[in-house]
Amino acid sequence: MLNTYYIDSDNCLSVETDLTLDPNVQTAEGTFTTQEGLATMTKDWPASRLVEVWNSFAGAPPFGDLKEVRRFTDRKSAVARIWNAAQRLGEEVEKEAAAEPAPAAKPKKAKAAPTAAKGAPKKAKATKDTTAKDAATGAKGPRDGSKTAQVVAMLERKTGATLAEIMTRMGWQRHTVRGFMAGAMKKAGYTVESFKPEGGDRTYRLCGAPHKR
Repeated sequence: MLNTYYIDSDNCLSVETDLTLDPNVQTAEGTFTTQEGLATMTKDWPASRLVEVWNSFAGAPPFGDLKEVRRFTDRKSAVARIWNAAQRLGEEVEKEAAAEPAPAAKPKKAKAAPTAAKGAPKKAKATKDTTAKDAATGAKGPRDGSKTAQVVAMLERKTGATLAEIMTRMGWQRHTVRGFMAGAMKKAGYTVESFKPEGGDRTYRLCGAPHKR
C-alpha cells in the first residue's frame, strides 16, 4: 500500500494510509509519498523547521528510541531521518488498524423445519443479525472497549472531540491521533470530519452520524 505522509502548519507528521487523499489531507500544508518528494517539499524550508518537525515526535510512541536534536548535520541527513520516521509511523498505523477485530459474520438464515403432515404450512425458524451496524455511516460497530469504540463514542457527540481531548483520553500524541483518524477509522468504515473553529482547537466529528449530546 502506498502511504501518503503530510506535515501540517504545526510541524506535526501524520500519515494517510488510503490511496485516495481526503479533503483534509489535500488542504494540508505539504504531502509526500517518497523520500525524494519530502526533499523537494522541504527544499526551501529553514533548517530550524526540520528540527521542529523532528522534535515534534522524537521520544513519543512509536518513536521512544529517538532523541530530540538541536540541529542536523546537513539537510540531506535531516530528510533521510524524517523519512525513516514517517515510514515507521505508517507501519504503526497499519498495525493498529490490523489489530482491530474483524466484524462478526452475518448468521445464515435457518432452513424451514420439516412438517409431519403432508401439505401443512412450513414455518421458518426466526433468525436475527446480531452484528452491530451504524445506520447512518454504514460502518460495522467496533468491539466494546476497543480503541475504535472509545474514539467513536467521543466523535458521536454533537460538538465532536478536540485533538487535545482525544490525546488526553487515549494517552496519544498528536501524530498518533491524526494517523488513527486516517488509518483505523477509515478502515473501519467511518468518515471523519476534521475542522478548526475560529479561535478554537482542531476538532473531529463523525460525518452523517446521529450525534449525541
